[in-house]
Amino acid sequence: MFDTHRAPRQHLRTHDVTNQPPPLEHYNAFTSDTALMEAVRREGGDWGQDRLKTYGAIAGTELIEIGFEANENRPELTTFDRYGHRIDEVRFHPAYHRSMALAKEHGLHGLTWTAQREGAQVVRSALFYIHNQMEAGTMCPITMTHASVPALRHAPELAAQWLPGILANSYDPAFAPPGEKYGLTIGMGMTEKQGGSDVRANTTRATPRADGSFGLVGHKWFFSAPMCDAFLVLAQEDAGLSCFLLPRWTANGQRNTIEIQRLKNKLGDHSNASSEVEFFDAEAYRVGEAGRGVPTIIEMVSQTRLDCMLGSAGLMRQALVQAIHHCRYREAFGTHLIEQPLMQHVLADMALESEAAMAYALRVARAFESDDEQEQLLARIATPVGKYLICKAAPPLVNEAQECLGGAGYVEESIMPRLFRQSPLNSIWEGSGNVQCLDMLRAMAKSPAALDALHKELAAAKGAHPAYDQHCSDLQKMLGAVADQPTQARRVAEAVARALQAKILLTGESSWVGEAYCEARLAGNRGMAYGTLDTELDFARMIERAGVASGEN
Repeated sequence: MFDTHRAPRQHLRTHDVTNQPPPLEHYNAFTSDTALMEAVRREGGDWGQDRLKTYGAIAGTELIEIGFEANENRPELTTFDRYGHRIDEVRFHPAYHRSMALAKEHGLHGLTWTAQREGAQVVRSALFYIHNQMEAGTMCPITMTHASVPALRHAPELAAQWLPGILANSYDPAFAPPGEKYGLTIGMGMTEKQGGSDVRANTTRATPRADGSFGLVGHKWFFSAPMCDAFLVLAQEDAGLSCFLLPRWTANGQRNTIEIQRLKNKLGDHSNASSEVEFFDAEAYRVGEAGRGVPTIIEMVSQTRLDCMLGSAGLMRQALVQAIHHCRYREAFGTHLIEQPLMQHVLADMALESEAAMAYALRVARAFESDDEQEQLLARIATPVGKYLICKAAPPLVNEAQECLGGAGYVEESIMPRLFRQSPLNSIWEGSGNVQCLDMLRAMAKSPAALDALHKELAAAKGAHPAYDQHCSDLQKMLGAVADQPTQARRVAEAVARALQAKILLTGESSWVGEAYCEARLAGNRGMAYGTLDTELDFARMIERAGVASGEN
């Protein structure tokens, strides 16, 4: 007879685990990023080095860890309490609250407005860029809280009441009236079912009350971060579309009649809640002039579009460093992946795109905070074209980086699937690609001086590279014709953004990166995928610049 008993497992060892990279953890996301450190200095934020070093260390240790927990445990809507009372509360995992607390404690929501020194928005933008690499969902309410400040200043009485809590470096997750909290967050609600990006088609109605407030009746199709303490929304009144501050609690301490119908089941952004809501005579307060809702809120929209650029650049950066790290340790066909010429080509090509995106966003951040008219005009045209190009660039880059890891980049234990799901969001939020291109055309038509500011900016790098000079010459012709050829707006927007990226890199501390960018993006031919340049660059040097050094983790 056969012995049916199995041999002990330890006697049946099948293999040893080898050729698997260690996890990329315990590193400083600021000091390991040479390009970011240079950009912060270049754009006037050098005084924030210590702050950025501190947050870089937090990001590469605690934040990357809790990012997994916050996304694996999605927010849950509780519509009624156990007694049947309507409460409309969203419950979050503690990791989400910890991520929010870290962001607010370190000024990601308000440093632009509180530091009161040159480079404040640059430093704040670098902090945001670092955070978004590790946990992007919490940056939605942080973005809106930060961006609400210029809009609220159109209503001085409301600003005096709300800004101290908004700008406080404290996060208070309690669902309570604002006067009982030590830190506040602000959300926004623009989009309605029938209008989408066309907010002038909104149907939500605002009716004035005797006490100076308004009652809102209507809905919002996308209502982000519904547990914020108040929201900036658009609604119609007799004078036209106006902007309103809509608190979660009324002035007499009652829950405002904002009913959450459901949470959106989204492709990504899982740690953050997005909702559909209805207003039933909800208490609100006008911000700015009656009928001037869009001009009132436009500064908020510009700020959130900058954060879209920073957010996409952050996703690209994290995907890139994960790919480089994997390739440094993984061997195939007798050598490490990072030593193989074709892989070097792919990684270096991605590194150029990633650095150009970050450098562009920080340059726009400097323009945003400047009082100089030329800088403001440059920002007017650089914002929509930058959001168009950078947010479009994120999904293919993240996908290519994911492929560098092979199957290991496709399983949920890796951060790569989360980065990939997140990567399309910013090109949709705050205006799709077409909306950005149309905004570029609008800026050219209404503010012709913006084109003069653009040409002045580009002229600073004239003669630095022949491909750059040729691109700028071609661009001038394209800009002169696009008003009569709106179907070419995407092509022109990309050309403007590429020219600005090249200029920024060519005039930076490491001008060789700008020269490589001109060879890779402005000269010769490039195929659809990364790693298809028809020119030979110093791939190893670019990879070394972009990667996290082995001593950093």
